[in-house]
Formats: sequence, structure tokens, C-alpha cells
Amino acid sequence: MRGCCALPAFFAVSISCGCAQTPRAKPATISVASATVTSLNAAPPSGNQFVGFDSNEYPGDAIMAAMHKTFAFTGYWLTVPPGATFNQWKGKREVLKQQGWGFLALANGKLEAQIAKASKVGTKPQDLGRKDAAIAVASAKAEGFPAHTILFLDQEEGGRLTGPQAAYLLAWTEAVAASAFRPGVYASGTRVEDDPGVFINTVQDIRDRVNKGHLHTVAIFDAQDECPPAPGCTLTPKPLSATGLPDLVAWQYSQSPRRPEITKSCAATYAASGKCFAPGFPKVFLDMDVAASADPSQGR
Repeated sequence: MRGCCALPAFFAVSISCGCAQTPRAKPATISVASATVTSLNAAPPSGNQFVGFDSNEYPGDAIMAAMHKTFAFTGYWLTVPPGATFNQWKGKREVLKQQGWGFLALANGKLEAQIAKASKVGTKPQDLGRKDAAIAVASAKAEGFPAHTILFLDQEEGGRLTGPQAAYLLAWTEAVAASAFRPGVYASGTRVEDDPGVFINTVQDIRDRVNKGHLHTVAIFDAQDECPPAPGCTLTPKPLSATGLPDLVAWQYSQSPRRPEITKSCAATYAASGKCFAPGFPKVFLDMDVAASADPSQGR
């Protein structure tokens, strides 16, 4: 991904999703563009949390090997990332596995407008969801991911899901659950006002629908870059519990570029361009993630 923003309902636009950098331990401080970040060694931060990143663009084999000295895991696109014309990550899993990386396996989801467009030509949201799930599953197999790897659907748009969005998403997760793999969703955990005095976040909406439908458990990769609780572009993340959401697999707490309206209090942690750069690689901009495991998708 490249700046993956699961947007609240009141944002009309969608943006290219991009998981990025995630912090790890503490030592020295490095200046990256105009942002200051804390460098990480191979050790995880306190509380046994691990830092990773993801990006729509593949940095290159040599850069990835060097970056693994800082990051434990990486997002790995199984399908063409949002806003891209081809998948630069395709065929790279074995190289990255040999380098020691853990994985967040990602699959691009459909936007509401795309679901509506498909419906107009006779493809129901449920059928579209199952079709996209089959593509993600086939890609995971081709890449050599083991059975039980968690595949995360990139749900870019936030707030309460519409009926067609929910039908698409839940058909996708159920289809993945029926395969050798396990379903997960990348979605917004940011609270937005749904009705006067009533607040919702996409993560809770998905969980409520799963519980109500007695469906398979869906692992959650939470997108919350609002400061606070997010700390901004820093390699010293807060614990997953700071999101206010239980049972998360991972938390994306920094996005590139940052969203000015919700990151004012942590703006100084980003570069002047608003992007978050990988320590030592000023041209590699990322989103930052933190997880309780060095291999969040259990894809090694």
C-alpha cells in the first residue's frame, strides 16, 4: 500500500491504501528529511510488539534486506495495489522469506462506486466479493503462502458500511474462510458520528455484522492515524490497546502522506512533504504499523 486511508463516512474521496513503516526498539535518533524518527534495532519494542511497514511500491531486494535491520514485517500485496496498474510485489515472497521478513498479506478491495458499477451490469456484490476472494486465494497459493495464512482485504472507505459494501466484504471473508486460508480486513477504527450522538467505526461495524450473521471470525488490521491515539511518524509506537479496540492483529498508526486535518498534534514527526520515510532511505516513504507478532499474517 502507499498511504492506505480507511476514510470515515464524511470523507467523499478514497485514497490509495498503503501500509507503511512500523517502529521497533529504541536506540539512536535519525533525521529523515525534516522528520525525526527513532531508529530500531532488531529487537522488538517493549511489550513484545513488533514494527513493520507496507507500501504499494516494492522498494527493491537490496533495500528490503537493509530495511529488515529495522523492521520485522512487511505488507505483501497479493493483488494490484490501490491506484497501481501492476503489482510490484508479485513473486517476491521467497526472497523476502529468505531475508527473514514476516508478512501482512494484503488484497485490494472494491470501492463502493466499483461495487455499484458492477451491479449495474448484473454482478451482485456477493458474487463480486467471492470472485475477488478467489483471486486473492489463488495468488496466495501461487506465492507459496502456507495454509492458515491470514489474508487481509483492504477496505478503503470508512464509517458504517452500506448494504452493498457489507455484502461484498462478508462474501469475500466467508469465501476465504472456506479456503485453506483465514480472512482478515484492513479497516478504519476511527470513531465518526453516524447519527446525532451515535458514533461508529468500521471495525466495530464489521464485527457486529459478523456476530449477527454467525459468520467466521475476521482478523482485524486497524487503520487509525489520527493523533492521538496515533503517535505520528515515529518508530516508538504506542501499545495496540491505545486504539481502544480489542483483539487486533495489527495497527497502522501513520500514513503517507499524512492527513492534515487529523494529524496536527503530531505533524512535526512527519517530513515537510507530509510523508513518513524509512530511516536511512529518504526516498522510501511508507505507512507505519505495529503488531503483537513479527509475522502478523502467519505467512512464513
